[in-house]
Amino acid sequence: MRRWLPSPSLSLALFGIWLLLNQTLDAATLLMAAVLAVVVPLLTRSLRPATVRLRKPGAALRLVWRALADMLHSALTVGKLLLTRRTADIKSSFVEIPLTLRDPNALAMLAMICCLTPGTAWGELSFDRSRLLLHVFDLKDEATFIALIKERYEAPLMEIFES
Repeated sequence: MRRWLPSPSLSLALFGIWLLLNQTLDAATLLMAAVLAVVVPLLTRSLRPATVRLRKPGAALRLVWRALADMLHSALTVGKLLLTRRTADIKSSFVEIPLTLRDPNALAMLAMICCLTPGTAWGELSFDRSRLLLHVFDLKDEATFIALIKERYEAPLMEIFES
């Protein structure tokens, strides 16, 4: 079964999305949905990272809540800065964060958390996966920012994916 459906959840999602987009249940639409549900996961199998092994779901939930709270706080802070400061007073900068994290899924999560948080608009992972380069909207102290990312996000991701 795994040979023809390497990612059943992706297949199911593709099938459902195709039906929703076409808004019909005729035979041709159902057949095309089935073909897409089988073919697309097979063609994109090599693009997906390794299978996720979530070792500590409690830590994952705490990280989700922390990231959501940080995103909300950051959005409010960035909004306040944009409304109350002059552009010349905002010190945007690139910060290179050395990483201990190596799991590809955890690295992807770290990059997503950082780039979804207002105030960090751009990120790049080095080819050897040892550094994350982030553009920070208003950087006060580089060392403090690096420590914050490592403590609030990298450490929990290591606990969740690598311990």
